[in-house]
Amino acid sequence: MAQVKSTMAGVVLAINAQPGERIEVGQDVILLESMKMEIPIQAEVAGTVKEIKVQVGDFVEDGAALIELE
Repeated sequence: MAQVKSTMAGVVLAINAQPGERIEVGQDVILLESMKMEIPIQAEVAGTVKEIKVQVGDFVEDGAALIELE
């Protein structure tokens, strides 16, 4: 099972994927705010979204699982 993970600590501003949606490598799937900057998190692998593990407004740590893919 693949995961999309956070590349830095920050607050989730937007979620650009939905369960059941097919995502491709390089697609922006989460938007984080860190140090007053907006940081897009991109999928490193292609797959179908199984579960979104965060909600808008959540604080996430570096390396935290954001999305599960199947």
